[in-house]
Amino acid sequence: MPARRRTHRAAGLDPAATAPARLRVGVIGAGRVGAVLGAALADAGHDVVAASGLSAASAERAARLLPGVPLVPADEVVAASDLVVLAVPDDTLPGLVAGLAETGAWRAGQLAFHTSGAHGLAVLTPAERAGVLPLALHPAMTFSGAPEDADRLPGVPFGVTSREEHRAVAETLVLEMGGEPFFVAEADRKLYHAALVTGANHLVTLVAEAADMLRGAGVPDPARVLAPLLTAALDNGLRRGDRGLTGPVSRGDVGTVRDHLETLSERAPKSVAAYVAMAERTTERALAAGRLRKHEAAPLLDLLAGNLDEDTAGSR
Repeated sequence: MPARRRTHRAAGLDPAATAPARLRVGVIGAGRVGAVLGAALADAGHDVVAASGLSAASAERAARLLPGVPLVPADEVVAASDLVVLAVPDDTLPGLVAGLAETGAWRAGQLAFHTSGAHGLAVLTPAERAGVLPLALHPAMTFSGAPEDADRLPGVPFGVTSREEHRAVAETLVLEMGGEPFFVAEADRKLYHAALVTGANHLVTLVAEAADMLRGAGVPDPARVLAPLLTAALDNGLRRGDRGLTGPVSRGDVGTVRDHLETLSERAPKSVAAYVAMAERTTERALAAGRLRKHEAAPLLDLLAGNLDEDTAGSR
């Protein structure tokens, strides 16, 4: 027996359209995120009636996750839909919303949500002027385009930004997709997104950097070495914050950090600036958290500042 679907009376729609809370859904951007969310809305009982996607990968993903849904231009997606999902890159979103408004595609009573973490409601202003109910629903998860993305969606936190009177609608849509909503104020949206980028995207870069260094040190399988170490570090960081810090910076081992900088300068020069930046910030946080005392942190900060000055001078 299928799971019972949560329902809501979608604000802005005619009663006839909301009696069963079954919405005609259109997905603009049937890429890594849009196709997965469209499939989740279909699983919740809504009708995904149209989608748009420019790449061959989008067409393949739509065929797999949204079988039978036609791929049409964006304005035709809007024309066919009660709820429009805008899952396009951050920089594309403002022009898309404004362009659809200029052509008169939006209509009063529609709902629209975008999946951008960087944007809040302001980017949807052109649609809102046409009578569209605007929502920002950002799944705080990485989407790789792999089939398992859909399996990871249940329980994923969604950063929700909406008008207060529309908050119940936004939260219900997130729950229908299997997510867990939490509210992010419009003014905090960019800081919220910067935090996620720092935690997720930069983490991937750090892991890849560490793996490259291990290969340079003759370690044939970096993942096997890094997996238990990074898993424990992530767990410590999430549970204990700065108190979970280990390593030479937390011990004030200036000599070890100096050796690292000398070695990286010789064997991995492109990694020096990132090491210095992270070591400097780690020292500052360890000092603020009481992990280091001032007389222990000062030599580290002097070493790192001097190395940063040398690196800057060398790049001129």
